[in-house]
Amino acid sequence: MSRFSPEFLPLALGSLPHTDPREACDLVRRCLPRIPAWPQLPRRTFLENMYVQFSEGFPGLVLEEDRIYVDRRRDLDPGLERLYVAYLENDLEACAVSAQYAAGLFEFLATRFDAPLAVKGHVTGPISWGLTVVDQDRRPVLYDEVLADAVAKHLRLKAAWQEKRLKRLHPTTILFVDEPYMSAYGSAYVALNRDQVITLLEEVLAGIVGLKGVHCCGNTDWSLLLSTSVDILSLDAYEYAEALSLYPQEVNAFLKRGGMIAWGIVPAQDEEALMGETVESLVLKLEEAMAMLVRKRVPLDDLLAASLVSPSCGLRTLSVPAAERALELTAAVSETMRERLGILC
Repeated sequence: MSRFSPEFLPLALGSLPHTDPREACDLVRRCLPRIPAWPQLPRRTFLENMYVQFSEGFPGLVLEEDRIYVDRRRDLDPGLERLYVAYLENDLEACAVSAQYAAGLFEFLATRFDAPLAVKGHVTGPISWGLTVVDQDRRPVLYDEVLADAVAKHLRLKAAWQEKRLKRLHPTTILFVDEPYMSAYGSAYVALNRDQVITLLEEVLAGIVGLKGVHCCGNTDWSLLLSTSVDILSLDAYEYAEALSLYPQEVNAFLKRGGMIAWGIVPAQDEEALMGETVESLVLKLEEAMAMLVRKRVPLDDLLAASLVSPSCGLRTLSVPAAERALELTAAVSETMRERLGILC
């Protein structure tokens, strides 16, 4: 794979409020032609909820109306055995995602994109999946040692299967591991230590051959995520850029090894805030986010060479017109930054 140059290109995090996969893919093709990302459509069906979407085939899994859980009263051994055999044999088809769970992905795979530089996918991370999916007694499955390991291996195979499909569109792939629950890491709500978190994350990341990203839409211990093997750190820079600036040494080391930052500078969860922003105001906010790190002796040239532009989070909670505006602003902020830096399209 040739070296990927971020050059303030725009990308998205996945979820959209649309219910029509074709309309969603048309929006992606229009606003994100260089790094198109397949759209997750949770309003289309509960099966596209980010925790349900990658649940197919997990041992003991039960879906009841709008509830997902693992019934540990069942004999999980046959399912666990199938999972571990698939893992050992790298049988990706055993953990395929079906079209009813990801209509946006299958429409995306059938869409023609003009001269993309990469294609992007995403999978729910093991921390967030394992803390959200509970057993019949509502205990998160991540607190069961056997199931925690199974979660990571299951999601690793899901990610690898997805990446293999995306490579049919373009040889350069970007796959994000989405970890919203990392914002609760270190609190009384998440009883996991640093080594456990890194081990689970690295299990999933090890299944990704192309560029690996991790996204957290809240504040977290950024030093932990920066210490993993990720190539792209994606954060809500609209709200939490100052928090990242508390880790200048870790950011420096990350950039020196070739790491990239996806600046989520376009607000994605507050429609009123989104509608109040302009390209100019967001460019200023992005420049200030970088300046916070520069004041901590992170070289500006290193940041400029390693930056992407994105919404702060997925867009599923917005109205369709607001989601379209968010992606249009993302593309426009990217274009403005590229023009200022003299980057040719």
